[in-house]
Amino acid sequence: MSTASRFIRLVLSEYGFQVDLIEEQTWEKRREFLSLNPAGTLPVYVDDNMRVLCGPAVISEFLDETHGVLKRDRRLLAEDPFQRAEIRRLTEWFLQKMEQDVTKPLVRERVHKLLIPNGLGGGAPDSKVLRTARGNIRQHMKYLSWLSGSRPWLAGDRLSYADLAAAAAISVLDYLGEIDWSEYPIAKEWYQRLKSRPSFRPLLAERLRGLTPVSHYADLDF
Repeated sequence: MSTASRFIRLVLSEYGFQVDLIEEQTWEKRREFLSLNPAGTLPVYVDDNMRVLCGPAVISEFLDETHGVLKRDRRLLAEDPFQRAEIRRLTEWFLQKMEQDVTKPLVRERVHKLLIPNGLGGGAPDSKVLRTARGNIRQHMKYLSWLSGSRPWLAGDRLSYADLAAAAAISVLDYLGEIDWSEYPIAKEWYQRLKSRPSFRPLLAERLRGLTPVSHYADLDF
């Protein structure tokens, strides 16, 4: 349910990495995890030499500099400086602004509170928080619809980090059944293209313990 972790997983898959995944419950604040990332946030990337990188922006920039530059037309960050700036702007939009407005509060109230012990912040969902987050979905989906309707891909002519960041966020909301796709046909067509990519298959196959996704979650033609 971590948008940022999903984003990095998609990037790694698009670049052909084989990775070992470790599930981390950040609210447990394990000493071993905090030794890797004192901020206690996800994602954390550990390479074959046991070097540690923390955070989606840092990890994605590192992957571009070390691998993306070799991919030519499959590079996920553009060569043109202005185009790179637009990709970074939109990536930040979906990983930070949409995260704060919509994804993070919905996941916290609907998922994490069911897993976290009461003494650490668990308990019943806050209906006011849910109502506010759901009200914010419409504006973000309208913006996504405008982007996907005015460009071949969200940031331009090629698939980029912007698409993967948006798709990571949308996939979390779609798992929870929070999007009424009948209202956003253009965004739906864009998301169908992302869901059909091989990099998306592992995400669509996973299930959260105790919470099944909506029926169309793994359907490529929904």
